[in-house]
Amino acid sequence: MSDCVFCAIIAKKSPASIVYEDALCMVLMDIFPLRPAHVLVINKRHVQYVRELSEQERNHLFATANKVSQAILKSSLQALAVHFNINDGKAAHQTVPHVHLHILPRYKNDSAAFVSSLLAKPLLMLKGGANRKNLDNQAQEIAKNLQLF
Repeated sequence: MSDCVFCAIIAKKSPASIVYEDALCMVLMDIFPLRPAHVLVINKRHVQYVRELSEQERNHLFATANKVSQAILKSSLQALAVHFNINDGKAAHQTVPHVHLHILPRYKNDSAAFVSSLLAKPLLMLKGGANRKNLDNQAQEIAKNLQLF
């Protein structure tokens, strides 16, 4: 889809800090992270809703997210747990109409920082996103701990 930011990233027409890629999905750092090491697992075929994924795509998306979450937890980034989140449709606050699963790492005593990052997200969006070098470093740290399939 020509106006989809994720399709542009998948086609290598837009920059991204990529953690992992295969024939069905791509894992990249969220440009507007809510916590350090916030990643997105994106289905490569453009569909808006989870219900539009094939069984193979859906299973692969979740299996990949599980492996990436394990890599985040094993990394030096010191996450203690993760949230898995899919906003499936506009009423669910899906801002990019392309299936993607957020992996939001959580850290010791980070509830206030988490809420603060939610409130600061509009400012980060105006700024153009997080520092690319920091995102690339986090992507490399996660990737080196990744043992997929």
